[in-house]
Amino acid sequence: MTTTDLPFPGLSGVPTTDEPQNRKDFSSDQEVRWCPGCGDYAVLAAVQGFLPDLGLRRENIVFVSGIGCSSRFPYYLDTFGMHSIHGRAPAIATGLATTRSDLSVWVVTGDGDALSIGGNHLIHALRRNVNMTILLFNNRIYGLTKGQYSPTSETGKVTKSTPVGSVDTPFNPVSLALGAEATFVARTLDSDRKHLTEVLRASAAHRGTSLVEIYQNCPIFNDGAFDSFKDKDTRDDAIIPLRHGEPIRFGAEGQYGVVREHTSGAFFAVEVADVDESELHVHDAHAIDASAAFGLSRLTDAGHLHRAPIGIFRDVDRPTYDDQARQQVATARETSGAGDLAALIAGGDAWTVN
Repeated sequence: MTTTDLPFPGLSGVPTTDEPQNRKDFSSDQEVRWCPGCGDYAVLAAVQGFLPDLGLRRENIVFVSGIGCSSRFPYYLDTFGMHSIHGRAPAIATGLATTRSDLSVWVVTGDGDALSIGGNHLIHALRRNVNMTILLFNNRIYGLTKGQYSPTSETGKVTKSTPVGSVDTPFNPVSLALGAEATFVARTLDSDRKHLTEVLRASAAHRGTSLVEIYQNCPIFNDGAFDSFKDKDTRDDAIIPLRHGEPIRFGAEGQYGVVREHTSGAFFAVEVADVDESELHVHDAHAIDASAAFGLSRLTDAGHLHRAPIGIFRDVDRPTYDDQARQQVATARETSGAGDLAALIAGGDAWTVN
């Protein structure tokens, strides 16, 4: 086999292997060093367990990270990887994906790395729709540098850098990605192995930029930030599950639902008993217009996160940056012949472009 077959059309052109693989094949010999109880362990285990399903050769998989606790990820995977520059992982990954169509490119980043110093690089990778999957670990705090507030920390958050409370309005990473015209946007939880794996599978199947926000607990500097989504007594009311083609309902008995107001287009959570069931919004992850997906993202509680939609918000097809760039190069070579790079470098200060 030389290319990846369905169900992973997003990896078309990446060499595959017929050799059986398992999690151990993707685990490096490096000691995993995160704080006890860190959500990164769960995500690493899920990724190591999922990668064999791709059927790819390990030398054709690359994980690029920036700076932060999550950015140690490449050390613990037996694939190619790069621990790169703070916030610049999407830019480096763009170069890899554009020049090497035979690679499966992944970015691992955190809320501080991606949304603060790296915000500009992130939004442009998303709008360009480069073939890569971005795993954004969101623990709503700076962990590596010991507990400063981050771009996703709630207003009023008391930290070492905001001793009387943050006055910033936090980013909603899903809303940000949809506003940047990302073609695949999803949210999942570090502790939900089944759902996390399902989202990873869908992101790998997508051709273009996939952004997966992962709610990830930091037990040292922001413990319990996502307890409402994990506690058995509250999780059914906190998690609004998004399933393509299905009305949005949640709650232990499905007693709550989501409706869209006709006048404003805004989404609201209601008690199903108070509305006609036909009014419940049917989720369409494949809608070309991203306004509904954006509206659903606004159901995310920006405070202490007592409620949020979880699942795939958007999954649409659009031409990718790297495919189109390579086609332009190929067309130029066909019409004008291969250029002489050495002659160009050694030439004068001016040259003629045909």
